[in-house]
Amino acid sequence: MLDAGAIVMADLILSGDNALIIGMAAASLSPQLRAKAILFGMVIAAVLRIVFAVVATKLLGIPGILFLGGLLLCWVCWRLYTEIRAGVDEQAEVAIATAGDSHMGYTGPPRRTLLKALWTITLADVSMSLDNVLAVAAIADGDTRLLVLGLALAILLMAFAATLIMHLLTRFPVISWLGLAVLVYVAAEMLLRGALDSHHGLGPMLGLIDGYTFGKGN
Repeated sequence: MLDAGAIVMADLILSGDNALIIGMAAASLSPQLRAKAILFGMVIAAVLRIVFAVVATKLLGIPGILFLGGLLLCWVCWRLYTEIRAGVDEQAEVAIATAGDSHMGYTGPPRRTLLKALWTITLADVSMSLDNVLAVAAIADGDTRLLVLGLALAILLMAFAATLIMHLLTRFPVISWLGLAVLVYVAAEMLLRGALDSHHGLGPMLGLIDGYTFGKGN
């Protein structure tokens, strides 16, 4: 259950940019369509993550890929660090609050369909999914059931409590910093295993060392 909690934490702290996009897209709709846009947008974002993360989990079993994944996860950590410093969660909270207030954002007659807004959200989410995919796939470490369980819980939380989550992350930045620390640990472990693991490591694959057997993932 600790890994499931880590997956949920990773998904939530990395959801600020998605919440921002969803909130901005919803705020551009007429008030009567916004609630549906936020709900469907969150569900689409989460479902895409499950699909991509299941694929990534399988790919991480290929020799040599684990080390590359560790390098990419280091980039994810840096990206999350810059987002925390830039206050992305605060911006997302404002965007979602604006979309949820019928007197804010666009208040005129319908000029954009819900389908078009969801298409915009989907395209943006596909382009921003790498961070979540790498983080949760690395934590799940090949356990597809754990992966789906953790992300399913994150779906429920983001779909029905997105405003509350963004508010908590904004009010208590320490949550995001703790999440970042978890991801840094996961990235370091991936790099270590990616270099030295006897089954998936670059060192043994290139014949440089005999390799070591790590307890996790074997």
